[in-house]
Amino acid sequence: MEFHRFYLLVILSILCSQSRAETTGSVFFIDSSSNQFFRKATDDVTKPDLILDTEAGAAVSVLLGFAPPSTLSAASSTKLNQILVPNPFNRPRAVFMLEVRGVDDSELLAKDNAISGSILSSKIAFGSEKSEIQLPAEDEVSVVSLDEPFADLTDKEISTFASWMGGVYDYDTAETLNGELIIPLANGANMKLHMSKKADREFTASLLSLVRNLRNAMDMHEDLSHGTRSPAELLTGSFDGIKILREQYRTEGSAQHGMELLLSTLSKIYNELQDAYKGQIVGVIFCSGEASMESSKMLDVSFAPQRSGRLLEENKLPRDTVLEVLLVRGILAWTTGIILLVSTLIGICFLFNMPLTRDTLLYSNVKLD
Repeated sequence: MEFHRFYLLVILSILCSQSRAETTGSVFFIDSSSNQFFRKATDDVTKPDLILDTEAGAAVSVLLGFAPPSTLSAASSTKLNQILVPNPFNRPRAVFMLEVRGVDDSELLAKDNAISGSILSSKIAFGSEKSEIQLPAEDEVSVVSLDEPFADLTDKEISTFASWMGGVYDYDTAETLNGELIIPLANGANMKLHMSKKADREFTASLLSLVRNLRNAMDMHEDLSHGTRSPAELLTGSFDGIKILREQYRTEGSAQHGMELLLSTLSKIYNELQDAYKGQIVGVIFCSGEASMESSKMLDVSFAPQRSGRLLEENKLPRDTVLEVLLVRGILAWTTGIILLVSTLIGICFLFNMPLTRDTLLYSNVKLD
């Protein structure tokens, strides 16, 4: 009996690893509205039809101004060259990376005028092991999470969002979070969300939290831009609102309207990002369908450890030896300083006592006859 249980666990683990290895989605590289950081469709370069998650992580690292991982293969480097403009001095150093879960019709994002800026799209495959975006030390890059939940959702904030999107929010002041949010969509339809319904309320809260977190990131960027150092910035988050609508209503119409509303919101907030970053930011959006509905992110962020080889080597020496080395260095430093000081004083004395005649070498040419 125990053997059969173990055999069943092995089979399940193999099936899970295979399903993870076969997970695919779509990735969209959204260029700046005023600068070009990605290849355009008119460029004489073949665009990749499929990229790996490791290649997408390497592309984000390069966009932030860092070198790609040394383990990147030659074929993957070729794909990066097909995506990115081949100019190492032209990098935005700021990336807005968002993972949208539960989206099957990812072609919605590629519609004309969906989001300002040219869009380069490709299929993406995720391996059995989760890929990472490898970054240098934490003081060289600022990673801002966009997953802070909207815990204090109020009718006033929903009404402000509705006005910003050109819609209305009809609610009763006597009862909180019981109104109806109506937002006009680009296709002519209206997105209606009832706050009394849990799925509609959670979708609205996730959308408003994304907007608020992005605006907080803009404020943080303003503070960083006035500092002495200007680190690279990675704004990373995930959006589960479409998945919530699909799981609740089981209809494509509701999920499609939710995607349309998300695109309209991203279009407006992306324009604000472009203004705040003065065009020095790009977007990388991942769309994943039913195959990747887990809560963990597809791409994690890891920082390379920073170690000083010289300090580690000296720490291995005995304490007495370290003290002797410090004593010798101190004696040499003081001796050199005293010699320089005495030499300077002697030179000053000679200058003050030098006769000011026109026959000296200082005031006459040297005769070589």
